[in-house]
Amino acid sequence: MKRLIECVPNFSEGRDAAKVDAIIAAMSAVAGVFVLDREMDADHNRCVITLAGEPEPVAEAALRGVGKAQELIDLTKHTGAHPRIGATDVVPFIPVEGVTLEDCVALARRVGKEIWERYRIPVYFYEAAATRPDRANLENIRRGQFEGLRSEMKKNHERQPDVGEPKLHPTAGATVVGARKFLVAYNVNLNTADIAVANKIAKAIRHSSGGLRYVKSMGVELKARNLAQVSINLTDFEQTPMHRVYEMVKREAARYGAVPVGSEIVGLVPKKALEMAADYFLQLETFPAAQVLENRLSAALAGAPPEHAGAKDGKFAALARPLLDAVAEATPTPGGGSVSALAAAQAAALGAMVAGLSRKKKSQAAHVDALSEALEAMRRAGEEFARAIDEDAASYDAVLAAYKLPQGDAAETRKRTAAVEAAMRGAAEVPLRVAQGAVALWERLGQLQAIAAASMSSDLKVARLMAAAGAQGAMENVEINIASLADKAYAAGLHEKISALRKRLA
Repeated sequence: MKRLIECVPNFSEGRDAAKVDAIIAAMSAVAGVFVLDREMDADHNRCVITLAGEPEPVAEAALRGVGKAQELIDLTKHTGAHPRIGATDVVPFIPVEGVTLEDCVALARRVGKEIWERYRIPVYFYEAAATRPDRANLENIRRGQFEGLRSEMKKNHERQPDVGEPKLHPTAGATVVGARKFLVAYNVNLNTADIAVANKIAKAIRHSSGGLRYVKSMGVELKARNLAQVSINLTDFEQTPMHRVYEMVKREAARYGAVPVGSEIVGLVPKKALEMAADYFLQLETFPAAQVLENRLSAALAGAPPEHAGAKDGKFAALARPLLDAVAEATPTPGGGSVSALAAAQAAALGAMVAGLSRKKKSQAAHVDALSEALEAMRRAGEEFARAIDEDAASYDAVLAAYKLPQGDAAETRKRTAAVEAAMRGAAEVPLRVAQGAVALWERLGQLQAIAAASMSSDLKVARLMAAAGAQGAMENVEINIASLADKAYAAGLHEKISALRKRLA
């Protein structure tokens, strides 16, 4: 039986991508560890990294992440909306398969001791690994944050760590290590910047204040977006599901004249949590299929082919690898037509990202409707291009099949000739549709420049370049197939359409 655990270390850095990259590099260097996800939040000034694999490699990866964070993060210079007491603030271990919660408790205790031995960072244990009832709740340990704990630890015996000397590391603070069931980090954003409203809602829904069982929550100010957020941790999503929490936030917000403007999931989420919420509209702003824990874990465990075993793919490379390998195969399909459709699909996806992120920015509030319309158009176009990847390969396979038809007598020859002509038309029409759609997409992306956020300009330019590449590649595939058509009038009509498309791209 496979023995799999998840570890979700939280580091007090959400603004410097280079530092986060360095921490991830230190952890991913451990053989057998998969980095499934990374989330950075500038307002919280915090990142959440999701690791998975066998218990021992994951434990070592977490330890290396703590060490790298100690080198790079100085809490005496750190500010952010999220409470924290350490450069590596919290390191929870979660059983996934073939491992019990008790196994994770033992692992957490061992890792906590090793953090002290290696880095001289004091450690507290929480949740199932807590050595004292009052430390099962993380908020009790983090009370006063780094600054408050630093002064209180000197005079209050109750605040001393479970492992290490009774003083914080001068720059890395302390680390909280624990074992728990899967936690869903689910945040609801409000249409107000009033943090007092978010705090009142958070108090109403959290269990410690008489609210929903298995819910921890607090109000957070998102200064960059001029919004208030109800930040929520669901410690048992099966007992208290996301949709129930969302509905209560919505009802409580109405008491203060506020409404949710969107919600978000931080990190990965179990598939079951989404299945339970399928009948509810959660207003998730973005949610790709790869954000599902089981999907990402399956992709990571599938890994690269044996010949790539020495160079482990990252999370996005692992998703792209199957198609890249298929294109690289010494077979006619998928070929240039499929790659052109893929380029156009990527352009549409990037355009959707630009529209989706832009409409969340206060500076673009006047263009929300137009951006929403553009977002839907990009999504529809992307779906059409994605279908064309397979359609193009199938059309060329049909050409090859037609050429293999027998031509022994006159009847067979006529049948073969007609089949080849029909297949060649199909092989020209699929890339023609891609070319037409990609040119239209290129034009729409140009229009998007006037209403998209300025910070997204480089992404928008890349999207237009990809759309142009997809269009030009598709047109090349049309023209090479035109040469094989017997119906010259039909071929001439295709030439005219291609010429008109090239003029629009000029």
